[in-house]
Amino acid sequence: MRDLDGILVVSLEQAVAAPLTTARLADAGARVIKVERPEGDFARGYDRLVHGESAYFVWINRGKESICLDLRQDDDLALMKRMVARADVFVQNLAPGAAARLGLGAAALRAANPGLVYVSISGYGEDGPYRDQKAYDMLIQGESGLLSVNGTPEGSARVGISVCDIAAGETAYAAVLQSLFARSRSGEGREVEVSLFHTMTDWMNVPFLQSHYGGAAPPRIGLRHPTIAPYGAYRCGDGREILLSVQNDREWAALAAKVLERPELAADPRYADNVSRVAHAGDIDALIGSVLGAMDREAAMECLTKAGIACGRLSAVEDLSHHPQARRITIDSPTGPVEMMGRGLRYGDPDALGFGPVPALGEHSDALREEFAVRE
Repeated sequence: MRDLDGILVVSLEQAVAAPLTTARLADAGARVIKVERPEGDFARGYDRLVHGESAYFVWINRGKESICLDLRQDDDLALMKRMVARADVFVQNLAPGAAARLGLGAAALRAANPGLVYVSISGYGEDGPYRDQKAYDMLIQGESGLLSVNGTPEGSARVGISVCDIAAGETAYAAVLQSLFARSRSGEGREVEVSLFHTMTDWMNVPFLQSHYGGAAPPRIGLRHPTIAPYGAYRCGDGREILLSVQNDREWAALAAKVLERPELAADPRYADNVSRVAHAGDIDALIGSVLGAMDREAAMECLTKAGIACGRLSAVEDLSHHPQARRITIDSPTGPVEMMGRGLRYGDPDALGFGPVPALGEHSDALREEFAVRE
């Protein structure tokens, strides 16, 4: 038995943020009914790279039931309302106001089902001057200021995954769990609002505080760090790169003595504390580069690790296929088994998480229409 067995989730969802939320709930044992438009969640068509299916879709839609509804049709809309009337959680990521216009707003649905946890996920929230703006992931990266601190001095760089959608989905998942816990004591559900923009501005608090109180925003410096040195990527003799980070004076002394073989640098006033090292980061990078540049990457990793220096390889995505630390799971999909990376957590109870199959479009429509039909 998994933790959320017996919890019914109905989700009017598309794209990434809301489906990620409900995928997490499904993994934990909730029954998730995914409501798709007749042509399907458009994330099904993002690519065709997983033996004909979308990588995005198979990642965040496992373990769900799929029903196709046309909510412009009275019968389908009535069916939707009957499903939500029996649900514990309703998740929707339509444009702000769209659900209410369909009669699926929080006030109406919670009046019929007071225990309902009603979750709205949007780009900018349900109010404010940007309420109706389209909000794809890259746009939120820009509006939130994330792109101003990501990239190199020559220009910004988009974070290479849908970080805003993922962050909002994980935030909504946490909010659902908190709300279900609160309901277990009060008996009442609640309305939850999550936006991509506000999630990311929360994540941006460190550069915001540095700018707001310190008077200077951190610059774009690629793999370097604005306030820690040495920190970044260094090319080894075989052309591959290694990442290292020195967080305190003790680690700097170990690097100087055991890797650079220059123990006197630990007491050198130019490098003795982190503020001084940041001011002389170019000199330090040259020292490290000359030493690591004479080793291949694995020899450099061994040397740094023995010295107690935090380090890692600058890996390519394909390196995940054989990374010795990676955990993998296999799930079923309409076109065959799919191997993917496992979750970022693990419980002592191995049955706490389960990974159900990815549904075909409308795979469960007939069964769900029968289950939630009007009974005389």
